[in-house]
Amino acid sequence: MSASFKDFNLSPSIMKAIDKCGYDTPTPVQEQAIPKAISGHDIIATAQTGTGKTAAFTIPALERINGSAPLRKGRPRVLVLAPTRELADQVKQATRTYGLYMGVKCVVILGGVPYGGQMKALSRPVDIIVATPGRLLDHLDRGTINLENLEVLILDEADRMLDMGFKEDVEKIAAATPGDRQTMLFTATIDRSMIKLASKLLKDPERIKVDPEKKNEVKIEQRLHVTDNLDHKTRLLMHLLGEKNIKKAIIFSATKKDADLLARHIIVSGHRASALHGDMNQAARNRTIGRFRRGAIKILVATDVAARGIDISDVSHVINFDIPKYPEDYVHRIGRTGRAGASGTAISFVSHGDIVFLRRIENYIGRALPQHVIEGLEPLRPLSLSQGPRNGRGGQNRGGNFSRRGSGGASGSGYGKERKWGRAKTKRKVEVIYAKKKSSPQPSRIY
Repeated sequence: MSASFKDFNLSPSIMKAIDKCGYDTPTPVQEQAIPKAISGHDIIATAQTGTGKTAAFTIPALERINGSAPLRKGRPRVLVLAPTRELADQVKQATRTYGLYMGVKCVVILGGVPYGGQMKALSRPVDIIVATPGRLLDHLDRGTINLENLEVLILDEADRMLDMGFKEDVEKIAAATPGDRQTMLFTATIDRSMIKLASKLLKDPERIKVDPEKKNEVKIEQRLHVTDNLDHKTRLLMHLLGEKNIKKAIIFSATKKDADLLARHIIVSGHRASALHGDMNQAARNRTIGRFRRGAIKILVATDVAARGIDISDVSHVINFDIPKYPEDYVHRIGRTGRAGASGTAISFVSHGDIVFLRRIENYIGRALPQHVIEGLEPLRPLSLSQGPRNGRGGQNRGGNFSRRGSGGASGSGYGKERKWGRAKTKRKVEVIYAKKKSSPQPSRIY
């Protein structure tokens, strides 16, 4: 029998907010994490965006502080560290949703926005601070935030914080908190560096693991298209964007510059699109996400960091214009579709220089991605996945940022020079599906 939120014996005010949302049955990560966290245990949980992890730590944190008056100005009881502004905003929204009848005071502290508003918010008593590490350290140095009375420290998407170079910042922040605090760490992956960080921050933690790949395999159709070069890849993209079954799509680009260029090209081709990346100020990013959520734009061209934490239920397609180097990023990307019980489609463009990254992804998710071929847009050299670069370095010389000439991969150059490939028998069956090519505009060069 499935668990119910009523089984957690939550405070009436929190339970009332959950009922208002129409929720009854917790997700697996919520079912495991909430009772352990309410009991005061430190938590290390492997869970990804889309599994309900935000509520898994927000609800116990609110339960911890429910009925307590806020402390003096700038002295929170709960601190949530998040790697990106979008994810921090998502956490703030969760505290508003589940703390609706508590009158909880939550302040978001972000880089890239003026200090004035943050200073004003911190001049009053506060229950919860949600922050990106860099700006929080600035406030600690200024003395506008004091963590001496902190009761709960939460690290959301801790693996991404390590990837972004926040390890020392996180350790400095933790050192400014009481040693008897409760710590909850949520991460998509566990590796040696994560274990080392957890051993420093957590005391005898409860281990929680949720496997999202099973969900993705059921909900998300995953496939790949082999590309010869940048021009071929762009023509494939424009053909796919002309399909009627695309409701909303997120296209992932390797760099911020490429996201801008690709978004511009898509707009010129007649589609409602916009870029989303870290060089945009917070107001512009919020406006773009809001327009995408409302349907004012249909296509979002984003970098990994900018798209982190986006939770929009009706994204029908994710397209990896540039395949990611790391399989964890692939899983995060395709998790933008197939949400809230809906189905989705994830398409990846792969050149010969991307084979090593494709293999990593397939090993990680435990399945091969079927190749699709569009009639009239067939690759000149179909991909044989038993083959690889003769120098054995896989993607070292990958070709094809959108802003560079004559390449077919995701970053770097070099595919323009013909490479010779040794013959080898294919070690697995590759599903090749042909789709009839529709007429689509010939892309113009935008280099």
